[in-house]
Amino acid sequence: MKRIAATALTVACLLSAPVWAALKPGDSAPDFTAQAALDGKDYTFSLADALKKGPVVLYFFPKAFTTGCTAEAHEFAEAADQFKALGASLIGMSADDIGTLHKFSTQACSGKFPVAADPDLKVIKAYDSALIRVGSVGIADRISYVIGQDGKIVYAFSDRNPDKHVENTMAAVKQLQKK
Repeated sequence: MKRIAATALTVACLLSAPVWAALKPGDSAPDFTAQAALDGKDYTFSLADALKKGPVVLYFFPKAFTTGCTAEAHEFAEAADQFKALGASLIGMSADDIGTLHKFSTQACSGKFPVAADPDLKVIKAYDSALIRVGSVGIADRISYVIGQDGKIVYAFSDRNPDKHVENTMAAVKQLQKK
């Protein structure tokens, strides 16, 4: 009985603990190329290629078409032109399959930016962005990164609430442009 109570307490602590981005400013961003969707069409996203053009905002989200993820995608879509004007590329990523992301890229992202599929969690794990949940494996946590042209993490923000991800990454990109 004590062992069950201790296990339950450990699980409760894990689930209630704040989320922290594993990669910190100054860390090297793991390079990747991923199958993505842009406005319902196949798209190949290469971090190395995107960084040649400017900084990259990479945000991980748990599951397409859920309330929080759809709201967050709408906010990023509304800000996509601002990110572009600042020279930044924008990419969302989840463990969803590419078919789901084809629809999500059109409906939730309004065709404004690509969303990448990472069903095997290779990139999600490389960025230590996997969500820990009892009975639920294979989804990303809600973490946003700004990656500078030098391939280093400039800004990292972890919060399961989608409300501040766009605002915070936009501020980080603007700050980066001032340097």
